[in-house]
Amino acid sequence: MTTPEQHVLSAQDCLVALMIAVSASDENIRTVELVKIQAAVNNLPVFAEYDIDRINQMSQIVFDLFEQEDGLDALFGLIRGDLPERLFETAYALACDVAAADGTLAETELRLLEEIRYELNIDRLHAAAIERGARARHLT
Repeated sequence: MTTPEQHVLSAQDCLVALMIAVSASDENIRTVELVKIQAAVNNLPVFAEYDIDRINQMSQIVFDLFEQEDGLDALFGLIRGDLPERLFETAYALACDVAAADGTLAETELRLLEEIRYELNIDRLHAAAIERGARARHLT
């Protein structure tokens, strides 16, 4: 008898972890990025049933993984295993919003966004539209 596939993280945990990873990618987590993550969790329908206290747990998981040599690969392994494919573009859109929140895109953020596009198999045209939307929302 086979057992149902066990998920370590909820879909919402995966989304939060990716947003935190983008914020932490330049080793400088800015308040505006944290506010963006908090606003997404507080306002988006995908997070309607999400326990906001899990943000701290997801932050610790991301920080612990980033201290390891293959931490990013491990994070993507969790994401690929636990995030439903229907939320891949949502994940990329949220990552882009966090990256754009402070008005600048560091090289490390751009590289991580590229890696997220690859890992989640986001079509280049769809990615460009998502990126353009994030840019438009964060212009000053």
